[in-house]
Amino acid sequence: MLTQEENDLLTRTGPGTPGGALLRSYWQPVALAAELPIGGPPLPVRIMSEDLVLFRDDSGEFGLLGIHCSHRGADLSYGRLEDGGLRCIYHGWLYDRHGRCLEQPGEPSGSTFHERIRQQAYPCREVGGLILTYMGPGDPPPVPQYEFLVAPEEYRIANKDLKACNYLQGNEGNIDPQHLGILHWTASAPPDSTVALHARNPKMVIETEETDFGVRLYHLVPLDADTNYVKITNFVLPNLATFEGAVIGDVDGFGVNWHVPIDDTHHWGFTLWFDRRTPLAKARVLQARASATNFQRVRTKANRYLQDRDEMKSQNFSGLGTAFGDQDACVIEPMPIQDRTREQLGSNDRAIIAARHMLLREIQRIQAHGGRPSPDRNGMLASTANIIVTAEVIPSSVDWRAYLTEKAANAVGASATGSPQT
Repeated sequence: MLTQEENDLLTRTGPGTPGGALLRSYWQPVALAAELPIGGPPLPVRIMSEDLVLFRDDSGEFGLLGIHCSHRGADLSYGRLEDGGLRCIYHGWLYDRHGRCLEQPGEPSGSTFHERIRQQAYPCREVGGLILTYMGPGDPPPVPQYEFLVAPEEYRIANKDLKACNYLQGNEGNIDPQHLGILHWTASAPPDSTVALHARNPKMVIETEETDFGVRLYHLVPLDADTNYVKITNFVLPNLATFEGAVIGDVDGFGVNWHVPIDDTHHWGFTLWFDRRTPLAKARVLQARASATNFQRVRTKANRYLQDRDEMKSQNFSGLGTAFGDQDACVIEPMPIQDRTREQLGSNDRAIIAARHMLLREIQRIQAHGGRPSPDRNGMLASTANIIVTAEVIPSSVDWRAYLTEKAANAVGASATGSPQT
């Protein structure tokens, strides 16, 4: 349970808010790279309650500017892509990707007025099928070398869908694994899938460990007298989480959910998958996540998520089809911002509690360091070797805590950190 003040700190992310300062101190996805092909029109975007326009200039470089022209407030997403930037169609003011005004056709010859104009501009990087932006103060930190971003293109997938609720509700669902075998259960789930294994025993055990990147989750699902299902997943500061493959042994990699506020009551759920050894079948992977058109789900609160009560009798637990994203949306969207002053948390919510405490501490750190990550987070920004995901069935005679701890230590020791992009 949180106080109202704590809940506001974690959920309010607009300009000038402490929670917004935390998210702005890290690189965040603003769009999929596929949404803005070379030669494509400018894209209006909203992130953390700021209205912006994303574009490629005629050299192919990304720019992210305030959407309203500094002159008379016209919408720059209707602008022309020419002459090294984005030109407003109202009076022809031309901006480059750094927010500099290059031309003002109506001003007298020799005027230097344009030199005094600075449109709001944020730096962008294309990586892993995403366009990332840094919206914090000062020079941007290194772009983290997440394994799921730097894998070869055919070994990774990036997608997104719209969530009609606060970003925190989406991300907390990722570190609430006990729901996997209940909400997501379907009769068609393969017996070795993570859903089927979770469904065999809802009385799982979760233990947490704070790390330099966030919180590591150790999971135990007792299956029978002889075997346990064990796994490691992660909460990654400030708004990411990792999850295991759908079928045990199905992939040598993992998935990531990255929840980015549009405003305080809507967010984009960016989902990424990667495999270290096998190219991914995009259609098969995406089918399991959400039934969406133009990144918006067909099942919404307005149509009661098309719940089928007859389907609940034999096909699945929720009556919401088989797509995880649709099922998740039904349970995270009842309130635009969850009232955490009224919730009653149980033993399997310890990861949610740990993540909240870390976020609140990080908000204090960010405030103490002028809106930038504190110095002890610099290592996390440059190296992501500690983000380990694993899931397997082991004999119950094995000490599962020691087994997972050793597995994590060995994996970290064997990982190469790489060098950060700038």
